[in-house]
Amino acid sequence: MFNFTTMSGFFLMSFSGNPEIEILYASLFLVLYLGALTGNTLIIIATSMDNSLYSPVYFFLKHLSFLDLCYISVTVPRSICNSFMHSGNISLWECILQVLFFIALASSEVAIFTVMSYDRYVAICQPLHYEVVMDPSACRRAVIAVWVAGGLSGLMHTAINFSIPLCGDRVIHQFFCDVPQMLKLSCSYDFINEMAVAAFTTSTAFICLISIVLSYIHIFSTVLRIPSAEARTKVFSTCLPHLFVVTFFLSAVSFEFLRPPSDSLSAMDLMFSIFYTVIPPTLNPVIYSLRNEAMKAALRKVLSKEEFVQRKMGLKAIFKL
Repeated sequence: MFNFTTMSGFFLMSFSGNPEIEILYASLFLVLYLGALTGNTLIIIATSMDNSLYSPVYFFLKHLSFLDLCYISVTVPRSICNSFMHSGNISLWECILQVLFFIALASSEVAIFTVMSYDRYVAICQPLHYEVVMDPSACRRAVIAVWVAGGLSGLMHTAINFSIPLCGDRVIHQFFCDVPQMLKLSCSYDFINEMAVAAFTTSTAFICLISIVLSYIHIFSTVLRIPSAEARTKVFSTCLPHLFVVTFFLSAVSFEFLRPPSDSLSAMDLMFSIFYTVIPPTLNPVIYSLRNEAMKAALRKVLSKEEFVQRKMGLKAIFKL
């Protein structure tokens, strides 16, 4: 074991001691990252340019895609670079920023999932009041609240995590600066320390999960009373993917923060870390676009040759002014 106590930073463990396998992992991460980058960017462009998608559900979807884009960019590009360079060193300030933005964006994701479930609840259970409850100013305030809540969570975790004195080798058994793994480096580490730092995020996530579950209980009870089978199928096809994404994300995050950190990066640790860092931002664009006819039509329009030529001519006209 190398001694990194004289370093001002940390050492992130690699996936494997075999350089060929390390390159294979890095290549897989690169493919997933490019897929997430492309999918989320297309959704942001489509929801911003298509006038038919100017409704609260697509407004929140656009912000979710932006969150996903930032969320995966906090950890994955640095991991890819480290794997290709065969280096795991990360400076103290880089690690601080990574923890800050990772926790802030993860918390914001949970918050916006909650807002999106409430939007679906109002749209399905209270359709006559939808335009009043989810008016543009209310949607903007909801998004601001999402970012503020995420930022406060990130600041709190970062302040607590980096105020604890560290002892011994500064080796983090993860491919990014993971809070549970960093707590293990504390001079006075015990399970209570980890629970104290994770308590706020876990309790907030639990409250959000309960809110989401209650929203969907009301949604499903309303849908089941709809006489038309086609209408029920349409609503279920819209709501079930969202519920799956939320459950998957919260389950993976809760498992990671509540279980005792291990002394090495095992295949199980890697799998669960990928479940909440890489998979959700990569799959969200697929889930929210392929099952939505309006979104698919908007994406076809954005990717069409005619639309590209029209936008190009518009840009030329602007630069000639």
